[in-house]
Amino acid sequence: MDDTKKAAAIAAVMGYIRNEEDACCVQLASTAVTQPPAAPSGPQNWWGISGRQSMMQLRSLMQLKSLTRFS
Repeated sequence: MDDTKKAAAIAAVMGYIRNEEDACCVQLASTAVTQPPAAPSGPQNWWGISGRQSMMQLRSLMQLKSLTRFS
């Protein structure tokens, strides 16, 4: 009798999760159809992107310890 209660509880939880997933999919499908694509934001700051890329490259080299002989 205990196993049937466990099975019923598991089935109820799985049914609830399935219903939530279906509702989420329907909501996503309806918003994707009704909303126009997002307009691109202003011009990109290439100078800032280049600086961040340079900093990330330097940190990567430091992590690889390829700059230890220069310090």
